[in-house]
Amino acid sequence: MRYEDTDVREHLRSVGLCVTAPRIAVLEAVAEHPHSDAHQVAIRVRDRIGTVSTQAVYDVLDVCTSAGLLRRIEPAGSPARFETRTGDNHHHLVCRSCGTVVDVDCAVGHAPCLVPSQAHGFAIDEAEVVFWGLCMECQQQ
Repeated sequence: MRYEDTDVREHLRSVGLCVTAPRIAVLEAVAEHPHSDAHQVAIRVRDRIGTVSTQAVYDVLDVCTSAGLLRRIEPAGSPARFETRTGDNHHHLVCRSCGTVVDVDCAVGHAPCLVPSQAHGFAIDEAEVVFWGLCMECQQQ
């Protein structure tokens, strides 16, 4: 997904957030490089707009995640990663060797995709599944 400047601005405004250069740069960096961690996002943001603190990038990631513009995923043993694909019940494939993360659509096609044997009174609206294995490149090595 590639946000155009006007789309990013509209997305920010639609959730009540002020439009700022760091927010635009973060959203565009994540859109262009889904599943990036905060450090990777910070590097790309600095390439776009110059000096910005790592804390500012973390703050933007947190605000945009809370507002539903970004989704935070946390595969075991990996730093939190971010993506712009929100609002659906997709899952992820993670390479055990190189850490590559790839989206995979829900096998059922609708949330929550899986139903636990006991709900314990919860109103379940999402299931997060992570498939682990080796990507094709790592298999060839």
